Amino acid sequence: MQPGMEPLQGKESNGAVPDCNGAAAPPAKQQLPEGTDALRYANILRSRNKFADALQLYSTVLDKDGTNVEALIGKGICLQAQSLPRQALDCFTEAVKVDPKNACALTHCGMIYKDEGHLVEAAEAYQKARSADPSYKAAAEFLAIVLTDLGTSLKLAGNTEDGIQKYCEALEVDSHYAPAYYNLGVVYSEMMQFDVALTCYEKAALERPLYAEAYCNMGVIYKNRGELDAAIACYDRCLTISPNFEIAKNNMAIALTDLGTKAIVFYELALHFNPRCAEACNNLGVIYKDRDNLDKAVECYQMALSIKPNFSQSLNNLGVVYTVQGKMDAAASMIEKAILANPTYAEAYNNLGVLYRDAGSITLSVQAYERCLQIDPDSRNAGQNRLLAMNYIDEGSDDRLYDAHREWGKRFMKLYAQYTSWDNIRVADRPLVIGYVSPDFFTHSVSYFVEAPLTHHDYTNCKVVVYSGVVKADAKTLRFKDKVLKKGGVWRDIYGIDEKKVATLVREDKVDILVELTGHTANNKLGTMACRPAPIQVTWIGYPNTTGLPAIDYRITDSLADSPNTNQRHVEELVRLPESFLCYTPSPEAGPVCPTPAISNGFVTFGSFNNLAKITPKVMQVWARILCAVPNSRLVVKCKPFCCDSIRQKFLSTLEELGLESLRVDLLPLIHLNHDHMQAYSLMDISLDTFPYAGTTTTCESLYMGVPCVTMAGSVHAHNVGVSLLTKVGLGRLVAKTEDEYVSLALELASDVSALEELRKSLRELMIKSPVCDGESFTRGLESAYRSMWHRYCDGDSPALRRLEVLAGEDLDKTAVKLADLKAQRVNATAEEDNQSPLKKADATSKGGEPQIMVNDVSSPEGNQALVTAKAQPQIMVNGGSSPHSPSVRCEANGHSSR
Repeated sequence: MQPGMEPLQGKESNGAVPDCNGAAAPPAKQQLPEGTDALRYANILRSRNKFADALQLYSTVLDKDGTNVEALIGKGICLQAQSLPRQALDCFTEAVKVDPKNACALTHCGMIYKDEGHLVEAAEAYQKARSADPSYKAAAEFLAIVLTDLGTSLKLAGNTEDGIQKYCEALEVDSHYAPAYYNLGVVYSEMMQFDVALTCYEKAALERPLYAEAYCNMGVIYKNRGELDAAIACYDRCLTISPNFEIAKNNMAIALTDLGTKAIVFYELALHFNPRCAEACNNLGVIYKDRDNLDKAVECYQMALSIKPNFSQSLNNLGVVYTVQGKMDAAASMIEKAILANPTYAEAYNNLGVLYRDAGSITLSVQAYERCLQIDPDSRNAGQNRLLAMNYIDEGSDDRLYDAHREWGKRFMKLYAQYTSWDNIRVADRPLVIGYVSPDFFTHSVSYFVEAPLTHHDYTNCKVVVYSGVVKADAKTLRFKDKVLKKGGVWRDIYGIDEKKVATLVREDKVDILVELTGHTANNKLGTMACRPAPIQVTWIGYPNTTGLPAIDYRITDSLADSPNTNQRHVEELVRLPESFLCYTPSPEAGPVCPTPAISNGFVTFGSFNNLAKITPKVMQVWARILCAVPNSRLVVKCKPFCCDSIRQKFLSTLEELGLESLRVDLLPLIHLNHDHMQAYSLMDISLDTFPYAGTTTTCESLYMGVPCVTMAGSVHAHNVGVSLLTKVGLGRLVAKTEDEYVSLALELASDVSALEELRKSLRELMIKSPVCDGESFTRGLESAYRSMWHRYCDGDSPALRRLEVLAGEDLDKTAVKLADLKAQRVNATAEEDNQSPLKKADATSKGGEPQIMVNDVSSPEGNQALVTAKAQPQIMVNGGSSPHSPSVRCEANGHSSR
C-alpha cells in the first residue's frame, strides 16, 4: 500500500499510542520524537486528525531530509486538511519529483486539481497514478469520478457526444461506478432515447442499490410512457430509500394524479415537508381543477404565486380556470403575464391562441399558435389548433391549408412506427370488425351523428368495437355503452391510455376497419391512427378537412359536401355515401316546436348559435346587410364567449360600424342544459349559417326546431356542409351561390311571415322523413361503403400503404443519435444482468408508450375548445443526483374544438 493515503489505525490508551510492535509507548513530554520515530508518530497523529501536531513532526523530518517522500505526502495531507491546497500541492509535486511513479502523490495532486475545478489536469494526474501503479484502486476510483464530472461539464456546454465519451471512459476505468451509468441515463433521457436511458439507470441502481435518484428517473420514463404502475413502483422504491426526497414525492403525486388515486395526499405531504413548494401548490390546483373544484384550484394557484410571483405555469393555469369561469379578460391577463415571466413558454402562446379564437380573432389566433410552434416545433396542441383555426378563414382559393395539413401529417408520422401487415383473414364477404375511436361519446356535437350507426349496424355482419376516450362520462355515454354491449359489440374505455397501447388493443381486437371521429379536435387519437393498427383506416364526422395523415386510407363524405369535380385536395381518398355523409339523431330533450316568434313579436328575428370563431368579419357584413334591409328586425346570437363583457362589446361595436344598432342585437352566453339550449331556438324565425365554415349540429338543431336556415355554397367541404344538409332535407332553395343571393334568400323568407309559420309547422316532420334522419338507410349505405373498402383491401388495394411507401423513400430527418460500439458495450445490460434488474425486482415491466398531455374537456354542444392546465411533469435529476433541474410543471395546452 502506498503510504499516506489511508490513515494509520491505533487505539487510545491513557494518552499512549502503540509502537510498531503493539507495546504502549509513553507520550513525549519535553522532547519531540526524532528520525524514524518522528515519522511514525506523525502518521499516528495524522490518523487521529491532529493535523497541526502531525505537521510539526513532518516538518522536523523534512528539515533533516527534504527528499523523504512519505513525509512530503504526510505534510501535504495535513495542509489539505487545513484548507491550504496550494501549499499541499507543493508538497505532493515535490514528492513526485523525487519519486515520479508514486501513485499516492500523483493521486493527491489530482484531488487538489479537481477541488480547484481543473478537471483536465486532475484526470491527467489520476491517469499517471494508474500508469505508475495499476493496482492502486484509489487512483481508478478518483479518475472515474473526474471523468464523469468532465462528461457533465461537456454536456452542459453543449458537447453532448464528447460528454457521453467521457462517461464511457469513466466506465472503462471503473465498470462499477454507478454515477457514470446514471449520468449516461440523464443524457439519453434528454435525447429521448428512453430505452437506452432506462438501461443506464437500471445499471446504476444495480451497482448502487440505494441510488434513490436512479429510481426516481426510471419512474419518470415509465410515467411518460403511460406505464403508471411501473412508475409508481420506482417512486415507491425511491421514497423507501429517501423518505424526504421532495422531487420523488412530487413525481409520485403526478403519477397518482394520472392514475386517479391518492395524489392530493402526496402533494399535501410534499407541502408538509416544504410549505413553500410552489410546484406542489400548482399541481394540487390542477387536481382540484380536474375535479371541477375551481375555487379551490384558484386558491392553490394563488398560493403558488404568493411563493413565486412570476411562476409562469401557475399564471397560465390561473388563466385556464378563469377561462372556464367565463372571465375571459382576466384569463388573457394571466396568460399574458405568464408569457412576460417566461417569453419562451410555448404552451402559454398556444393558450393565448385559443383565447383569441374564442373571441373570434382568428388571424391573431393563428399567429399565437405559430409563435408557440417557433418555440416548440413539436407542440401537438398548437400544431393541430393552427390547422383547425385555418378552416375558419379558408375559402379554398389555394392549397395553403392542404399543404399545412400534409406537412403536419408527415412530421407527425415520424413519431410512430407503422404496422404494415395484419393477421386479419382476407375473406371478402365474412363479417367485419368495425372500430370507432372518439373522445366524444357524450353530449357533444359528434354524438348526434354517431348514434345512428351504433344503433342500426347489423351486428351479425359488423361486429362493433368502440374505443371511448371520453373524459367525463354522462348519461348519453352510458346509454351508448349499454346499447353497444346489448347488441353484442365491445366497449373499451381508453381515456388516459397511451395511443400506442390503444393501437395494440386495436390489433388484439383484430379490427378490420378503424374509423376515427375526431380529426384535429380535442383529445383525438391520431397517434393511434399513425401506428396503422388496422388494415383499413377511415376518418369521418369530427373534422371538416383532410387530417393530413398518410396512414388514413379514406375520408367519408358525400357528393354535395365534396362534389366529384372539387378542387379541394385531401391526403385521404374520398368515399362518397349515396345520400348525406351525416345522419342526425335528435335529442330526446329537445321539446316541442314553438310558434313562429314573428307572429307575436311583430318583427322578424334572425339568429345563429354557431361558434364565434365561425362568425368572420365578412359574415357580419352580410348579416348587417340583411338586418338593415328588414325594418325592426332583430338578431340573436348565442355562443360561450358572450359571457365576457369585452367580447360582447367588441361584437356589438363591429355591428354598429356596419350600420346595425346594438339595441337590435341580443347576445346569449352558453346554455348548459340541453333542453334549454334547444328551446332557445324559439327566439328566432330564420337561422343564418356561417361561411366559409358552416354550421353542422346547429343547422340540424335549427331545422329540427322548425327554424329554416339560409346557407351558402362554396368550394371547400367546410363551406358545403349546410348545402348537403339542406338539400337532403328538401330545402335546396335556401342554398345561395353568392353573398347577394344569400341576402336575397333571407329577405325573401322574412317578407312572408305566414309562409314562415307554415314551414315551421312542417319542418320537423320533413326533416325526420329525410335521409338526414333515416338511421336505418344511412347505416346500410355506410356498411356498403365499408364492404367496398374491404373488397379493395382483399384485392391488394391499400391507399395508405401506397402513400407510406412513397414516404419511406423520402429523405426523413434522422434525429436519433446512435451509440458507438464502445458505448453500447458499456450501457447494454446482459441477459443475466437484466434478470437482476432492480426494476424487475419492483415488478415493473417495460411496455413502451408515448407521453400524454392532459386535456380537460369543457366542450359545449357547440364543441368549444378546452384549455388545458399546466401540471407538473415528473422531474429528472442530473449530475449524479446532486444538481436537480428546477422543478417543472405539466403545461396545459389547449384541446381542439369539434364541429
